[in-house]
Amino acid sequence: MTDPELSPEPSADPALATAVREVESHVAEAGWDQPARLYALVDTASLVAREPGLADSLGLADPAAATGLTPVEQEVAADEPLEQLLQRIAWPDTVVGCAAVVERLVLPPGADDELPDDVAAAAAYARSHPDRQEVRIVAGATRAGTTYCALRMRAHDDAASVVASPDLVPGLLELVVNTLTEEAVEET
Repeated sequence: MTDPELSPEPSADPALATAVREVESHVAEAGWDQPARLYALVDTASLVAREPGLADSLGLADPAAATGLTPVEQEVAADEPLEQLLQRIAWPDTVVGCAAVVERLVLPPGADDELPDDVAAAAAYARSHPDRQEVRIVAGATRAGTTYCALRMRAHDDAASVVASPDLVPGLLELVVNTLTEEAVEET
């Protein structure tokens, strides 16, 4: 039986929603203050067909019945912001989708009006704002054009409080989607 809190919205791609939630849960196990992460999403059936030995580690009792997407973590340089890296990535055809994970500070409405223009000053302002919220965002997309996000707030750090939607963080989703198009400049 599926937990209704973990079921994707009816309009969401179930395989992508499941993969994004798996990534979010996996990353959450390691706590907060983590660097950005990037995952290739591969078709599980194709992966097991190419690498039959992975069936056991994926918990597949019947590899022939494999479905869904399997997240495969990629190495990401800690010194480059993920948003910049995403602008240079193009995935090989074997990658059906991708998911990016970032932690960010979110300020309340109106706080942007007092945000300094200087990047370092703006970061310091955000870190010291009394109403800031720390969030972890997982944004995923497929070549078919479907998207899905999961967001966890540090102040409400439990699986039942994770917010999810196909279009929760449009700016990050756009960057993720663009890695799956022909316009991207570099393959991972």
